[in-house]
Amino acid sequence: EETAWVGGMLTAAGVSAVDGNHQLPTGIWAEFRDSLRQHYGGADKLATGWVSHTLFEPHVGHRILRNMANASGIQIADNSQLSHVSMDSEGWQLVYRNSGKELKVTGKFLIDATDLGDLLPLFNIGYDVGMDANSTTGEKQAPGKANDIVQDLTYAAILEESPNAKLLSQPENYSAADFKCACDNSSAQDQKPTEHCITMLEYGKLPNGKYMINWPNCGNDYYANIIDAPDEEKAAAIEAAKNYTLGFVYYIQQELGFKNLQLATSVFPSEDHLPLIPYHREGRRMHGKVQLTANDMAAPYGQENPLYRTGIAVGDYPIDHHHGKNPEAPDIDFIDIKIPAFNVPLGALIPKDFDGNFAVADKSMSVSNIANGSTRLQPVILGVGQAAGALATVCVRENKRPHEIDIRKVQALLLENDAYLLPFIDVTSEDADFEVIQRIGATGILKGTGIAYQWANQLWFYPDEKVSEYDFMQGLKAFYGNAVEQPASGKMMTPDFLYSIFSKHSEAMSEQHLYDLLGQILAREFDANTVFTRRELALVLDAMLNPFAHPINFNGHPVDRPSIAIQEIN
Repeated sequence: EETAWVGGMLTAAGVSAVDGNHQLPTGIWAEFRDSLRQHYGGADKLATGWVSHTLFEPHVGHRILRNMANASGIQIADNSQLSHVSMDSEGWQLVYRNSGKELKVTGKFLIDATDLGDLLPLFNIGYDVGMDANSTTGEKQAPGKANDIVQDLTYAAILEESPNAKLLSQPENYSAADFKCACDNSSAQDQKPTEHCITMLEYGKLPNGKYMINWPNCGNDYYANIIDAPDEEKAAAIEAAKNYTLGFVYYIQQELGFKNLQLATSVFPSEDHLPLIPYHREGRRMHGKVQLTANDMAAPYGQENPLYRTGIAVGDYPIDHHHGKNPEAPDIDFIDIKIPAFNVPLGALIPKDFDGNFAVADKSMSVSNIANGSTRLQPVILGVGQAAGALATVCVRENKRPHEIDIRKVQALLLENDAYLLPFIDVTSEDADFEVIQRIGATGILKGTGIAYQWANQLWFYPDEKVSEYDFMQGLKAFYGNAVEQPASGKMMTPDFLYSIFSKHSEAMSEQHLYDLLGQILAREFDANTVFTRRELALVLDAMLNPFAHPINFNGHPVDRPSIAIQEIN
């Protein structure tokens, strides 16, 4: 870790207002949020600003993540810089500098969890920077020609209330005109902040009288594409972004009249009281085994490759891009590209043409530029990091490379640790049937219903609803192909219809035997006309067919078309 903190954009970059996944308490994100709630005294204590349901002080988030790492036995090399990395038949060797010394560490699996995908060019792994051409991704909203325009970055700041606030001197190159539309300041001449300006500040209001300054509208967003720039150019651009943020803080204090606010002095371990790193909204995007596009997100069940079956992390935030500070950026209404809640495919973490125990996490996964507007958010990145760890675990346990593993084993490991494969909003990890419904959802036999909804998109499973014979057969055929053939109407699913399918694939199956099995699985009596709920069908499919156990490839298709085989019920 190059800084003294863990947590990246959540902590070291000061972006401590979480975007998205409020109703998707998945895996490590849920663990982190539960720790925040315990620290502050409840969920309501985190809903301090209107941009998020979960806001916290960055140093508290860092401490929680550090404690989680320590409890797991993870060793972290703080304030360290990578010197050299190489791979041989024994594994990986890394040399890094710390306190003037060069140290070496070896390992069997390497994950690039940097903000910008810093390891990709070291191994000549292909990647993209900037906007894709629509001919490449098939996204009709993408520009006709690729370019190198990235999203604005932000050097955030945390302000605090103080009766003797320290006011900044006017920064170099300051211009009040840069920030004039940050809020309506019609009474600024009276040094009385207006309601609109208070609303602007309360966007990122944190617990304990602090305010996160990460404001897009004439605020402290800053354009600089420094992803592949030399180190000196990067450093200069970051200093310029810092200075721009100080200009915005000066504007807030002097022009808007908030002279009770100052840079928080006890949050970051930095002399200037600013975050340790800038907030990068995008970096290098690796060429992976698959690429997630806006098309996959908008219509996951309608694509040639059903990538949703390989999902390992979930998100519900809209496609949100920041291009306000670059006049050369194409005029694309990204937020109007409607998507439901989505998942990230495992193949997006694995390089396309690199045969080593290596994966990416963070924002350098294989997604399109447009899709990055949703996948870049904090809970998604936490989920992707957890999935990269699960992938590494399976590879090391089985002595296999990422492209050789059974995707279902990685997904099963994630499910064991309360992570979502699909973002079903109405079946949380606390539900007794969570894992079953996730497994069946990941086959596509029972599909979800996606809704683009405001700033928290949705995917519903509707566990208590009924399903028609026709919809059920469509799901079975999509997974089992010609192994199942049965006329189906719009009637609701009953054991009688299920028997008409299963009896063709099991000589031992009788109607009474099926009823006995159903009673054993569902703990209620059945007759020929009893109607299943979707929850019950999921339980029956999981117990009797176990379709999740059949391997799938990285495009989401079954490896060899599976046949229906009735399982023994224990």
